[in-house]
Amino acid sequence: MLGLNFLTSLPTQIKQYLIITGNYWAFTLTDGALRMLVVLYFHDLGYDPLSIAMLFVFYEIFGVITNLVGGWLGAKLGLNKTMNIGLGLQIIALAMLTLDATWLTVIYVMAAQALSGIAKDLNKMSAKSAIKLLVPEDAQGKLYKWVAILTGSKNALKGVGFFLGGLLLTLFEFRGAVLILMSLLVVVWLFSLVTLKQDLGKAKYKPKFKDILSKSKAINVLSAARLFLFGARDVWFVVALPVYLAVTFNWDHWWVGGFMACWVIGYGIVQSIAPSITSRVAITNRGADTNRGATRSEDRKANTPAKLAFFWASLLAILPAFIALALHFDFYIQTSLIVGLLIFGAVFAINSSLHSYLIVSFANKDAVSLDVGFYYMANAMGRLIGTVLSGWVYQNYGLEACLWISCGFVILAALLSRGLEEKQF
Repeated sequence: MLGLNFLTSLPTQIKQYLIITGNYWAFTLTDGALRMLVVLYFHDLGYDPLSIAMLFVFYEIFGVITNLVGGWLGAKLGLNKTMNIGLGLQIIALAMLTLDATWLTVIYVMAAQALSGIAKDLNKMSAKSAIKLLVPEDAQGKLYKWVAILTGSKNALKGVGFFLGGLLLTLFEFRGAVLILMSLLVVVWLFSLVTLKQDLGKAKYKPKFKDILSKSKAINVLSAARLFLFGARDVWFVVALPVYLAVTFNWDHWWVGGFMACWVIGYGIVQSIAPSITSRVAITNRGADTNRGATRSEDRKANTPAKLAFFWASLLAILPAFIALALHFDFYIQTSLIVGLLIFGAVFAINSSLHSYLIVSFANKDAVSLDVGFYYMANAMGRLIGTVLSGWVYQNYGLEACLWISCGFVILAALLSRGLEEKQF
């Protein structure tokens, strides 16, 4: 009762944002489950890694397009409308996959995944853009924490979705699993249609379509770094890793889905607490300067988000190289792979959290969805490149090659991070 009274007493704008966040979480759960369902189900049907990767190509291509156009739509129509459109499209995509298995050809599934990609990025853009409107410009530390919590909780739920996908496939087979996910999302969508009424994020001016292309140097540089960062993850994560675990270690659906779920859940948890981690590392790294009279405030100023982004990306680049060497020299392969990927996930989460904070911070507050949409267009492009390479490189050269490409991509992301402006927390 107290909780209900608390919610009703909140300002309308905050209540609308909380509903958007809840929608984002529900969508993420079904999206993660669907991805794991598709990978494992079509692997069982005998599809090779490249063919499985191709199932997600339209998902990523339309993610690129959606983030550009969706940012403009969010500014023009309001984030509530783009959120509801996204939920509706995901329900249609799930419904398409409930047909008999004979209909589930590569082209057909690619079309369903295209709708799912549009839906996912409309939801992400809406939720990420909304948070900019709730935090004052002079409260950058608070903004960093809020973005980290939103992003981290989303990814933790995506991990739960991976586990849910493997579980539902085992218990109800593919069609039954998809029907369960669709039913869940229909309930959320109906609730959203009734409760989302405010035009949160609607621009005060009428944005022109040409405004979808960012003109800010900071956002362009950050977007390029984001492209390589997420390409570095997905080049092994999307197809190569789950197939490798199933084939090399003979893991069943439960084990593959469970491991991927734990990885993403842990990744999300680290993202949520990234501000605390980066703050402590920043202060610790400059601890030797205390004899020069440096204060904690000075320590924080010396460790700007741009410098931290370069530091953590440089650290991240070491990890795929270590795992690739372990595979090459046959050094406790299973242990090296699992431990290495867990550490990679934690360090990657900090990098991702810093980037997510920076884009919201750099974005123009009026029509924030235009800048956020452009940035997540680059994010989707990185996923697209990583997804295609994950299938093609793994099929032709193996997981070790995927990891070396991951290392190279992270190095590029680190170098680009040096070009970011020195914005203070």
